Amino acid sequence: MANVADLYKMSSAVPIVGERLFSFAFAQKAPYFASIHPRFTVVEANHAELVIPKRRAVQNHIGTVHAIALCNGLEAAMGALAESTVPSNKRWIPKGMDISYTAKATTDITCIAETDPEQWTGDNPDLHVRVKGIRTDGTVVIEGVIKLWVTEKPGA
Repeated sequence: MANVADLYKMSSAVPIVGERLFSFAFAQKAPYFASIHPRFTVVEANHAELVIPKRRAVQNHIGTVHAIALCNGLEAAMGALAESTVPSNKRWIPKGMDISYTAKATTDITCIAETDPEQWTGDNPDLHVRVKGIRTDGTVVIEGVIKLWVTEKPGA
């Protein structure tokens, strides 16, 4: 079966519609992602990006994108990255998140997840994915790490 990056590449070959179909399908795999209406813009090994549109359903009482919606976007980006990067003999599960809110999320937010290739090759099961969310003016509104536990698949 093709990995997530391959599926994204095939889907995005169809301008606009392909990215939207991929984003919708990805959000259905983990239904809580659907609440933020993610629109993936980059999915490749060690790097994924998506946009959370600022709309009423994800806003808090002061009209900014809610902190939990931001975390949801970061986790979706991390999930796409992990599924695109994890070696075939390994599996992953998130085990924590260390996040700082650095500015108000007053626009659409681009959520970015990044790792380095060598992080996936060692025997250490702790893997930290760098994540951040950026407003349309370039201001970082949330940043931190999502901690993964990466282990051998049973029987691998």
